[in-house]
Amino acid sequence: MASKDYVPRLREHYDTVVRSSMSEKFGYANLMQTPRIDKIVVNVGAGEAVGDSKKIGSICEELALITGQKPVVTHAKKSIANFKLREGMPIGAKVTLRRERMYEFLDRLINVALPRVRDFRGLSPRSFDGRGNYSLGLKEQIVFPEIDYDKVDSIRGMDIVICTTAETNEEAHALLVDFNMPFRS
Repeated sequence: MASKDYVPRLREHYDTVVRSSMSEKFGYANLMQTPRIDKIVVNVGAGEAVGDSKKIGSICEELALITGQKPVVTHAKKSIANFKLREGMPIGAKVTLRRERMYEFLDRLINVALPRVRDFRGLSPRSFDGRGNYSLGLKEQIVFPEIDYDKVDSIRGMDIVICTTAETNEEAHALLVDFNMPFRS
């Protein structure tokens, strides 16, 4: 972020194209009724970190490279003997993105990372939760160009949740389609 007047490309797209398109489709009386993307949560679970706590460090480094923000280490809430898991042990990392970083990440996800996924046929339009939030999972972190393939110790997946202010799945789907999210038809 070079200067204070910097506006991410997708934020500008939302203000100019998406708001008017959504108002036309759903007939909102006020511009502020138009749904928007509130936050994006990126989560990496690491069950193998139970045996080796150094893996959490590499997960955090990779997540920081991908999102541009320092991740928070998540800890186990309960002890589970079968998984050799004790309460309080680190089991993953997550990042909550908002504002400019959120739009930058979404831009890279849609235009760079998803096209690099092997055998990609589009995102499932059924992964909405009923309240306007969309979840997707990636099997490999190496689809992001920030990750150097030679420095990766193991391939890990991640969960990405896009939280919107939409009331229904239809509104959220229309919002993400206007952002050029590649849904299957």
